[in-house]
Amino acid sequence: MAKYSKLIFVCTGNTCRSPMAEAIYKNMERVSEMKVISRGLVVLFSEPMNPKALIVLNKHDLKTTSHVSKGLKPSDIDSDTLILTMTEKQKNKVLNEYPGAAGVYTIKDFAGESGDVVDPYGGSLIDYEECYSELARLVKKTVIKLNEENQEA
Repeated sequence: MAKYSKLIFVCTGNTCRSPMAEAIYKNMERVSEMKVISRGLVVLFSEPMNPKALIVLNKHDLKTTSHVSKGLKPSDIDSDTLILTMTEKQKNKVLNEYPGAAGVYTIKDFAGESGDVVDPYGGSLIDYEECYSELARLVKKTVIKLNEENQEA
């Protein structure tokens, strides 16, 4: 029995980092039954994915469905939901504002690293590419850790 049935990648606006992490994860991990989504903490209205994030994903042959930003809601979170945020500040916000959330980590904490994933918003295409590379490394570590935990369960 898997420890988590759902994984939510969380960033600020759900237009750059979390949808990139979701796309990377879904491309890397195709065996698991876990539902994988992304959400934002400050989503005032629905927006498409950032064009630079899309360019970077396409460059790496990662297709996304027509992504539209969505805010994190309490109904997204179950007792067996893993939430991976991009920053410590976002992790604390989730823990403070969503009392049902139990498995909340920064993606770097979960992957055995420290620090935050820097938001490339407003940066150059190179900034988005660097963010992608960092997320790809962290998501790979996440997939490996989840697979190990599921084998132990």
